[in-house]
Amino acid sequence: MRILVLGSGAREHAIVTALLAEQAGHVITVAPGNAGIAADVETVSIDPTNGALVADYAIENDVELVVVGPEAPLIAGVADPVRTRGIPVFGPGKAAAQLEGSKAFAKRIMAEAGVPTGRPVYAGTVDEAVAALDELGAPYVVKADGLAAGKGVLVTEDRRAAIDHATYWLQHGHVVVEEFLDGEEVSLFFLSDGHDVRPLSPAQDYKRLGDGDTGPNTGGMGAYSPLPWLTDRWGSEQAFVAEVTDLVALPTVRRLEHEGTPFVGLLYCGLIVTEQGVRVIEFNARFGDPETQVVLPRLATPLSGLMLAAATGRLGSVPAPEFRDDAAVTVVLASEGYPENPKTGRRITGIDAAGARPGVSVAHAATGLLDGELVATGGRVLSVVATGADFAEARDRAYAGLHDITLEGAQFRTDIAAKVAR
Repeated sequence: MRILVLGSGAREHAIVTALLAEQAGHVITVAPGNAGIAADVETVSIDPTNGALVADYAIENDVELVVVGPEAPLIAGVADPVRTRGIPVFGPGKAAAQLEGSKAFAKRIMAEAGVPTGRPVYAGTVDEAVAALDELGAPYVVKADGLAAGKGVLVTEDRRAAIDHATYWLQHGHVVVEEFLDGEEVSLFFLSDGHDVRPLSPAQDYKRLGDGDTGPNTGGMGAYSPLPWLTDRWGSEQAFVAEVTDLVALPTVRRLEHEGTPFVGLLYCGLIVTEQGVRVIEFNARFGDPETQVVLPRLATPLSGLMLAAATGRLGSVPAPEFRDDAAVTVVLASEGYPENPKTGRRITGIDAAGARPGVSVAHAATGLLDGELVATGGRVLSVVATGADFAEARDRAYAGLHDITLEGAQFRTDIAAKVAR
């Protein structure tokens, strides 16, 4: 199959790696890609948010499936003109992508679909935000309404910090002050064709910069899959997934279908397991990063067939995806100064040595070539991904690979998957 993947991060590199692993002879192109992706497949310089250009390229090159990786092209509506030209697209149109683009929209859909979530209070001014914070009380949860690259959410006991966070994001739009929910977080992906859904395996990511969940929020510093602790409460991963399917994913997709804005693509359910049950923290309209890096290496069912079935409305006839029993761990290597002021342009070495280790691969996120040398071009630079027979082995492999790599001033967490490995 001729496949065009839009995006330039580790998530897209993980998708490409999964497609290549099928050994099905796919012709894969990525726009715009990065240095690591370019070493594996062809990359082209097309603006992934320009739907007309993407559609033209797909038509001219006989592309059979367009896969939209990041949120920005989805929110910009890139899928709509491509789909209008008759090309299957794995990614929701602009209207349905508001599930990620607007917290207020997502909360409305959840309310109308009967999906359990934290109580929201919307604020358009600082005074309204302060009143909402005082009404709901500490711990305070403040969320930017629109896209914020994973940095729009603050959970804090500090009222002043909550007010400052709300004040900052109110410059960019509304904020949502939300009821605090306590528990373990779970990321669960569902493929959707607008009517039916098929679940992938759960993962857990680490959003804070530092060990022990300290420091600022980031786009994600690591992840692991599966989640063995779900078995303690539900008896099996399958039972948990079935509950979330019935309680969250299907009602949400069917509600969007009812509104005339079918959700076709990847529904990311950001969940929290509370004493009262599962609650939704947020929805995203695409594969999560870094969770994709640990979910896809365990996927035994060909990813290309699943995405094409979703894009062409045939998901209902596809069996549930199957997964290998391996444990998977990924650790993100970030630039000095990330997330506020990442230092770029610094040389990276040792990736080949890391990738040569058993069970280890490296997904490039923010890399480029400068005078023929690999350099960091952004904050989250690489994801070192490892699989193993258990979490101890996967974790040891991931960190061994990470220590093969050199980047001046690099930072990473040392506690990814430590609890499950113990």
